[in-house]
Amino acid sequence: MKNNTYRGSLILIFSLFFIWAISSNLLPTMIRQLMKTCELNTFEASFTETAYWLAYFIFPIPIAMFMKKYSYKSGIVLGLLIAAFGGFLFLLAADIKEYWVYLGIFFIIATGMCFLETAANPYVTALGDPNTSARRLNLAQSFNGLGAFIAAMFLSKLVLSGHTYTRDTLPTDYAGGWEAYIQFETDSMKWIYLLLAFVLVMIAVLFIFFKFPKIKEEETEEDSGKLIDFKVLKRSHLRWGVIAQFFYNGGQTAINSLFLVYCCVYVNMEEHVATTFFGLYMLAFLLGRWIGTLFMGKFKPQNMLLLYAIINVLLCIVIAVFGGTIGLYAMLGVSFFMSIMYPTQFSLALKDLGSNTKSGSAFLVMAIVGNACLPQVTAYLMHLNEHIYQIAYIIPLICFLFCAYYGWKGYKVVD
Repeated sequence: MKNNTYRGSLILIFSLFFIWAISSNLLPTMIRQLMKTCELNTFEASFTETAYWLAYFIFPIPIAMFMKKYSYKSGIVLGLLIAAFGGFLFLLAADIKEYWVYLGIFFIIATGMCFLETAANPYVTALGDPNTSARRLNLAQSFNGLGAFIAAMFLSKLVLSGHTYTRDTLPTDYAGGWEAYIQFETDSMKWIYLLLAFVLVMIAVLFIFFKFPKIKEEETEEDSGKLIDFKVLKRSHLRWGVIAQFFYNGGQTAINSLFLVYCCVYVNMEEHVATTFFGLYMLAFLLGRWIGTLFMGKFKPQNMLLLYAIINVLLCIVIAVFGGTIGLYAMLGVSFFMSIMYPTQFSLALKDLGSNTKSGSAFLVMAIVGNACLPQVTAYLMHLNEHIYQIAYIIPLICFLFCAYYGWKGYKVVD
């Protein structure tokens, strides 16, 4: 009975990894779409990522305090409902059609997803044998890869129409003119997020009625009055883990968020071709997660992290030097080798934290704020140097160097 309960719990938790991947990996599509509907350039549209990931810097500590007082389950249910509320707000956004409204909505959705990430990652590491926590978290994160693939390959095609008209190039015989075109493009975003909101509500109902096992960490912290422990940052492997996560997330999102812009603007691809490449990009990520999880049964996680990070540094050099189609194919390789980095760094950083696991998880999730600034630096460099746009990929190269250091020395538990 206990094994069945653990299995059922993991299945539901795995669904969270899938659903927040859908949410975050719709952002590159939204950036491309908002460039059309709100008439933005690459740098301006990149603040979509800032609005989303800023929530991950602001809320993890309050969320960790909430979950320490109540439970992982309470945090998950509340997060699902907050994110669903944000999705329903797209009904309002479709009428107002202002960029600042979309930014506010993405911030609300991200707040809900932040609850899920702060809860689900440490829950998976705690629900089972500590010696296999890295492999278990990589397995869970493979469902994240599946969600990313579906968002990139299929949902992006439902949003992007393939038309990239401006006020000057819109056909004179287009029914309803410019306003009708913008409304059509806006509605394509609205329906996706309304569907997402309904799915989030249904998952929340499942969580409410499912009885989750109380893990050892929650049993030992019930009498503890401290809701968040900043002293946990004195643990060097966690501190370096937070730094590595900041740069990993920033580097990953710099490549992800600008992928469709890179294809459409700099390689001159049609949107339907670009979304297919985006799907292949995320498929490489998914395959990397599955294959990496299998390899982790034979090789140490930190050694795989080091090797994968070094390979990505080399691939970023290829992108920065050649750009164009060669750079595009190099990005597919980067996606494959990025796949295990986040969960591996997360699990290594949480090692041996005991009752401070939720606090450590909060700081690791806060590190996702790298997504709110490093992609903007990359986009700015692309916008500033349009003739040598590929030089902007020096930014993710630097990010992967930090990941390599963590796999080499930073992961070691020395205090």
